[in-house]
Amino acid sequence: MSAPHERRAAVTGIGVVAPNGTSTETFWKATQEGLSVLDRVTREGCDHLPLKVAGEVRSFDASAAIEERYLVQTDRFTHFAMAAADAALEEARLGQADTEGAPFSAGVVTAAGSGGGEFGQRELQKLWGKGSRYVGPWQSIAWFYAASTGQVSIRRGFKGPCSVVAADEAGGLDALAHAARAVRRGTDVIVAGSTEAPLAPYSMVCQLGYGELSPVSEPERAYRPFTEAASGFVPAEGGAMLVVEDAGAARDRGVPVRATVAGHAATFTGASRWELSREGLAEAIRGALAEAGCAPEEVDVVFADALGVPEADRAEALAIADALGAHGRRVPVTAPKTGIGRAYCAAPVLDAAAAVLAMEHGLIPPTPNVVDICHDLDLVTSRPRAAEVRTALVLSRGLMGSNSALVLRHGAVGP
Repeated sequence: MSAPHERRAAVTGIGVVAPNGTSTETFWKATQEGLSVLDRVTREGCDHLPLKVAGEVRSFDASAAIEERYLVQTDRFTHFAMAAADAALEEARLGQADTEGAPFSAGVVTAAGSGGGEFGQRELQKLWGKGSRYVGPWQSIAWFYAASTGQVSIRRGFKGPCSVVAADEAGGLDALAHAARAVRRGTDVIVAGSTEAPLAPYSMVCQLGYGELSPVSEPERAYRPFTEAASGFVPAEGGAMLVVEDAGAARDRGVPVRATVAGHAATFTGASRWELSREGLAEAIRGALAEAGCAPEEVDVVFADALGVPEADRAEALAIADALGAHGRRVPVTAPKTGIGRAYCAAPVLDAAAAVLAMEHGLIPPTPNVVDICHDLDLVTSRPRAAEVRTALVLSRGLMGSNSALVLRHGAVGP
């Protein structure tokens, strides 16, 4: 094992369950083509709600991916996490036998904002309709934000560092940063990411208080950041899990290093104070670049937060310019999430997955449904753009005021 200060946090596996694909391959195919799958909400019990458009995962069969004993204990957001973790570990060539010999050197880090609303609603309906004897024992934990970390670690036998990040939407990037730092400190493997399932009736009602939520009922017009028509964001479910491990150990196993988690920083500027997010996000970008040892002009693409609120979009465009200088007006910017919706904590993890794939394929995916840009950004729209992508900057902000920036480098490049 190399000395801790020499260890680099490498991404070796990606697992995705998203509205536009329930595997890494299908997700990337739809993302690079700029396919928009936003549509009218079809979830039972939601037809009377004012939220009409969302990014739903419609082709996911939990029973085909997860054992029955885990299914009955867990909510849909944890089903996504377990399936995505399995796929990521398979890509990283880490089977059950590979980690059983050193269970305390494998861990899990997730972030979640919505928790297990579908499970909780079902059990509470039993409580109100039939009485407490009909409520299952798993109600006490299945709704909880930590459920995915707990169940993935139990199911895979991981007994190393495990945690849950609470930083609203930006927590997805923070989870990847926690994983990278654990690996640099000596942990062999961390499965990290976020999955969300906020489209059950109870969860959707809870979201209706967000002023940033788009009220538009036409799917192709509902989520259009960086345009004059920006009216808010569209929610989504799904997410991604990444395997993060020491680059040297991956090479020793003969596994390709797909990307390096090179730098990260986070700030806080207050709930819905979008004018202040300019300064906070710019500071996070500078911090992430500094940790990565990366000059602004080395950034080849920015995966934007792209909230879709005019004040927030303006603040983000200015933050990119503030932090990257003149390069900030030339660097390609993209927001693939406009085609699938904003899956809260999972949104930036899906962006990170897309960033790794963009670096591998030399292709920057477009921003679906967005054409008429009203900010000084080189936003990639309409079609993918061929480019040599060595360094990607992924940005995220939360509705409660968190800001986060993550720098990914292609292959084994890192600090």
